[in-house]
Amino acid sequence: MTYPEALKYLETFIDYEKINDYDYKNSVDLERMRRLCHLLGDPQQEIKSIHIAGTKGKGSTAAFAHSILQKSGFRTGLYTSPHLISFRERIRINQDLIEEESIRRLTEKIKAVVETPRVKERPTFFEVYTALAYLYFKEQRVDFAVYEVGLGGRLDATNIIEPLVSAITPLSLEHTERLGNSLSAIAAEKAGIIKEGITCVSAPQEDEALEVIKKVCEERGSELVLIGRDVIYEELRCGPDFESFKVHGRLREYRDLKSRLLGSHQMVNAATAIGITEVLESKGIPIVTRAVSEGIEAAQWEGRLEVVGNRPLVVFDGAQNRASAGVLAENVKKIFRHERIILVLGVSKDKDIDGMLAELLPVSNSVVLTKSALADRALEPSEIKRRMKSGMDTRLTSNVCDAMKFALSKASPEDLVLVTGSLFVVGEAKVFMEKNPRMAADV
Repeated sequence: MTYPEALKYLETFIDYEKINDYDYKNSVDLERMRRLCHLLGDPQQEIKSIHIAGTKGKGSTAAFAHSILQKSGFRTGLYTSPHLISFRERIRINQDLIEEESIRRLTEKIKAVVETPRVKERPTFFEVYTALAYLYFKEQRVDFAVYEVGLGGRLDATNIIEPLVSAITPLSLEHTERLGNSLSAIAAEKAGIIKEGITCVSAPQEDEALEVIKKVCEERGSELVLIGRDVIYEELRCGPDFESFKVHGRLREYRDLKSRLLGSHQMVNAATAIGITEVLESKGIPIVTRAVSEGIEAAQWEGRLEVVGNRPLVVFDGAQNRASAGVLAENVKKIFRHERIILVLGVSKDKDIDGMLAELLPVSNSVVLTKSALADRALEPSEIKRRMKSGMDTRLTSNVCDAMKFALSKASPEDLVLVTGSLFVVGEAKVFMEKNPRMAADV
């Protein structure tokens, strides 16, 4: 099996990230994942792990925790989803993405198990790729692995691990047709990652969600560390180059922290990551104090308030629900100087489109609507326009490449081109910008 053949084989598994109409609770099966990993030797049991669920900021929080552990001298794996450009982005050790050769070899190993009568039910793409991450981290003998939940938590393929600490980032309504149409129902799904006797670190939550998390922690004998109560943060400066803040943790105070991940919300994500690493330290794991500040500053997470051009400003952000779109709109106004905002927007059918439009349109001067070529569940630009209900200057395009060409041709050097709505759209826009760097000077 060559690397291209391995990718082609992985794509034969059903990928629920790309389709819209499916019965979530009858399609995912934690026992199926356990059986698959058992046939592979239960590699997930060999590695000390951290588990992170949430609606907003779980990827950034994972990136902060991963970076702090690296700066403490640990060889650290990171598993996230989805990717922007390449499958390889989902699995990394320290700064290095998984090698093509490792994907090829481990996919071959998984295929040798999957294509036998021992596997009664074919796994999903996410289950197979999660199993691949387990195998890779075991093979590479990482000291720790940080796992980001894919969808929900209780039934997610990552939820067969027994972590040293779990964490839940801010919750809001998302995937309501699969996770439930109330904040308490969604919180119950996310809190499914809380294990018996294992500390849970939670970001600040709405009362409805927090009550569920508290109840689950009590039922499972799990200590709850609450950011904003047990770990206090204070913003010092928010600008276009870095976010500055301080955190008073349970073990010590961290002053003048700097994050290259922009926006006030990243301060919450960083504080949550500090809460996670302090739990590890309380278990006897040596976290070097300076590694916290160095790890926060070194953390990288593409596609989240990411500046990829300066004249005009080009900013990518994978906001995919109303809450994230609201945070994005607030931070764009707070952080960047610009004359006009040209919004490049493409969304999936299962998102709160009306809610996202309500947050994004008031801060935009014109809109370029588009769709990803990679997602079957991408909403047609004409349908987005129909739901806009405004006379805003709007352009419809059939693909991200055309959307970017039009937006950049329309923008003056003092304008801001904001690309958002879907990580698939952001990923395709990143590829375009990499091929056409001169269209936004002074990157």
